Amino acid sequence: MYYVYVLKLENTKNNFYFGCTSDLKRRVVEHKNGNTQSTKGKNPELIYYEAYSDKSLAYKREKGLKTSGSVYNALLKRLELK
Repeated sequence: MYYVYVLKLENTKNNFYFGCTSDLKRRVVEHKNGNTQSTKGKNPELIYYEAYSDKSLAYKREKGLKTSGSVYNALLKRLELK
């Protein structure tokens, strides 16, 4: 399985971090332990994830969330964060 996930960040201009991984538990621990430069010191909290059986679909979804404002806004609205 492959996972697209969203972390909520504190004390940052961009309040959310989007990522993709094949091991969600390990990756979240890496973020929380400060092993990831982009989320280090920002108290990341997992707020959402989606599971995919196909790697290319997961990475396509992640890219859509990062590059398409409408996809990004639709997800935040669905999560009632916007």
